[in-house]
Amino acid sequence: MMNIIDGKKISTEIKDEVKQDVEALKAKGIKPCLAVVLVGDDPASRVYVRNKIKACEYTGIKSVSVTMPADTSEDSLLEKVAELNADRSVHGILVQLPLPAQIDEQKVINAIDPDKDVDGFSPVSVGRLSIGLKGFTSCTPAGIIELLKRSGIAIDGRTCVICGRSNIVGKPMAMLLLRENGTVTVCHSHTRDLRAVTGEADILIAAIGKPKFFTADYIKDGAVVIDVGMDRDENGKLCGDVDFDSVKDKASYITPVPGGVGPMTIAMLMKNCVEAAQE
Repeated sequence: MMNIIDGKKISTEIKDEVKQDVEALKAKGIKPCLAVVLVGDDPASRVYVRNKIKACEYTGIKSVSVTMPADTSEDSLLEKVAELNADRSVHGILVQLPLPAQIDEQKVINAIDPDKDVDGFSPVSVGRLSIGLKGFTSCTPAGIIELLKRSGIAIDGRTCVICGRSNIVGKPMAMLLLRENGTVTVCHSHTRDLRAVTGEADILIAAIGKPKFFTADYIKDGAVVIDVGMDRDENGKLCGDVDFDSVKDKASYITPVPGGVGPMTIAMLMKNCVEAAQE
């Protein structure tokens, strides 16, 4: 029997837990604070930033919005990051990506204090994750682990297949599943006979950015299917990398798009911010 994993419900549970942690910190005189830096006026980025600020309001985390024009120089942005690094009242720093073409994104990510890197993108954060040290984890993969655990889905010993090897989802996802004792395969554009590989997956993570790519013939009977995609179909309707209608009757659990993985990313950002304030 197929179960739809409700990311909205689980993300609200996490944000409510964060709210309690925030109240406990405020009772000790600590006011968790997230600085969000937006460069330019990309419409999608503005929506993401607005959603993050809303989540801060819900949890009680103070949000500081820094808006810079699209023609901001790399040096000016790096100066702003340095200023936020030095500000002891700011616990988390998030620079909204993508950045304008004149700015080297990796250089900006590298400049963020790893102890304030609540996105979990810095090389230090990634290094800590890879060798099992405490640190911030990229929010989408961390959210997927929470979705699985809070839905009662075992990871230990299961065959886990990740489709996509990005630095933000695929690679950290592999390390987190390994941490939970999953047996992990990472697929990508050069993988041979993708159907054969995904057909062995107990847990399939789809993150390739191709609308409705994974149809029922890619899925093992009873598999858990986690759809990270955020795409538009031929009618302009929001959809994922998984063809939900064809897969839902074959999967034991599946995440919808929207309402699955998406809400978890922001919930985990809030969780990371509180952890930064607790340190």
